[in-house]
Amino acid sequence: MSSNRKTLSGGALVVMIILFVALMLVVNVLFRGARVDLTENNLYTLSPGTKEILSKLDEPINLYLFYSDKGTQNLPQLRTYATRVRELLEEMAARSDGHINLEVIDPLPFSEDEDRATTYGLQAVPVSAGGETIFLGLAGTNSTNGQAVIPFFQPEKEAFLEYDVAKLVHDLATPKKPAIALVSSLPMGVGFDPATRQMRDPWAIQQQLSQSFDVRDLNAAGIKSIDADINVLVLVHPKELSEDAQYAIDQFVLRGGHLLVFVDPDAELDTSGADPQNPQAAMFADHSSDLPKLFKAWGVDYDPKKIVLDRARAVAVSVGQGRAPVRHPGIIGLTAEDLNRDDVITANLDSINVSSSGYFGLAKDATGKLVPLMQSSGDAMSSAADRLRMLPDPSALLSDFNPSGERYVIAGRIEGKFKTAFPERTESGHLAESKDDGQIVIVADTDILSDRLWVQVQNFLGQKLMNAFANNGDFMLNAIDNLTGSSALISIRGRATSQRPFTTVEALKRSADDRFRAKEQELQRELQETERKLTELQGAKSSDQAMIMSPEQKAELDNFIKRKADIRKELRDVRRSLDAEIEALGSRLKFFNIVLVPLLVTLAAVGFAMWRVRRRTSA
Repeated sequence: MSSNRKTLSGGALVVMIILFVALMLVVNVLFRGARVDLTENNLYTLSPGTKEILSKLDEPINLYLFYSDKGTQNLPQLRTYATRVRELLEEMAARSDGHINLEVIDPLPFSEDEDRATTYGLQAVPVSAGGETIFLGLAGTNSTNGQAVIPFFQPEKEAFLEYDVAKLVHDLATPKKPAIALVSSLPMGVGFDPATRQMRDPWAIQQQLSQSFDVRDLNAAGIKSIDADINVLVLVHPKELSEDAQYAIDQFVLRGGHLLVFVDPDAELDTSGADPQNPQAAMFADHSSDLPKLFKAWGVDYDPKKIVLDRARAVAVSVGQGRAPVRHPGIIGLTAEDLNRDDVITANLDSINVSSSGYFGLAKDATGKLVPLMQSSGDAMSSAADRLRMLPDPSALLSDFNPSGERYVIAGRIEGKFKTAFPERTESGHLAESKDDGQIVIVADTDILSDRLWVQVQNFLGQKLMNAFANNGDFMLNAIDNLTGSSALISIRGRATSQRPFTTVEALKRSADDRFRAKEQELQRELQETERKLTELQGAKSSDQAMIMSPEQKAELDNFIKRKADIRKELRDVRRSLDAEIEALGSRLKFFNIVLVPLLVTLAAVGFAMWRVRRRTSA
């Protein structure tokens, strides 16, 4: 009987193993590619925009991830990020229906793989004084020999990792150079300058646009429609556009076209109204621009007679030879704090300069959303634009400065479904409302594009060298680059990062630093007080006793030395208490993870086993 039971138990065990293996094989076939993302911010779940891009691939794309696995053995943080990059690429390859072929390559020093990475244009980053370098970049190719690269995946850009990779795939899938239409009333291109009676060079931003895009200059007066192959329409200082031109812009936006608009309350390079016989004619001419009818339809609130003055970001300017520079609140130097770090256009920019800038808001009846890209500081106010005319001393703007406490939106995105500004029009194909959500990027300054605010152009041996001192040009290129992408690509926003900071530990450190700083300040105050008393005692002594320390001085000095030792001991106690709190926190976490959780699991398993035994016995 006992032998039969053992045989039966052994046979049952074999059958269970066979069934388990068979079940795993069936699950592997039926649920191949299935994943469950249990992370807090769904880090490993692709956004809908990325999925849409992958679903539209109709040709093979080869991705080559060059990652120095051996060279990063002593760089744990970079290795963790490399794993994040690789997992994202693997997820995208799995979702591409076989159109993406991923190859991971470890380019060892002096190998053919290293030469290959360099040929693609990937960046080798030095990691030691001995000249050792590592790679963590991506190269992509398509069936027509098109190439695109991400030279190096920077961990601090993890929030835009998915966007960068999705853009690379999108560019490879649509290799044609994006076409942008440029409508400008400012002298941005090559032309004749009546003031100097010479040919003028194009603005630096115009040259950069021509290198990256298929730029088509449109005459504002002749605009009747926008060609369907235009990816982005750029309006710079639109003045007195005809009804037909505005209607063409309106319908372009409603059918899903992407628009970038630069308006200005006072465009300083606007040459309209110039008269060589009357130098003051241009000075008193209207140099503002606006799109009142279109802005109203889009829910944008903008006053072309108002500018922003910012005391905290005022740029120092020269007011005359031999005079010290003065701060000009109308010329604003925006810093990284004033730029939207969650938007791909401005996320990695550090400084942007604007001059006589206006500002935007949402109208009360607006149905869309205004996402700020650039904002003034809180120490700002609005003012009449004509205050900047005939202004010999910009510091006069600070004499009656009264900040409103508001952060004015100098540039932003308008998102939502747009309605036509021309409901009375009945042309064939007329659209009354956009089918899908659209996006328009609006900027309340045109001087942001002028060379003087962001770049120095020098002539060196016949070559034009550009030395940028601000990110104005990068902003323009980023905005157009973002808008030239498909709606799916534009919809991809920055994601949360995989870095999980120890917030509790950081809070402990901040608290300890505050206490440490307070003790240091107390010590410094007592030192100053002691020096003051010693100086008073020294001053009360006669000249023949100047080099001899009096009993009062010696007592005061001894008292300070003793107090100094006590405070230093208290400072050490603060540091030790911080270490003790962190160690106690670590010990609690270790107890929970190593002892408590396994113990609870074990008790649950034992309880379940006992319940089954009791159930069998009762049966």
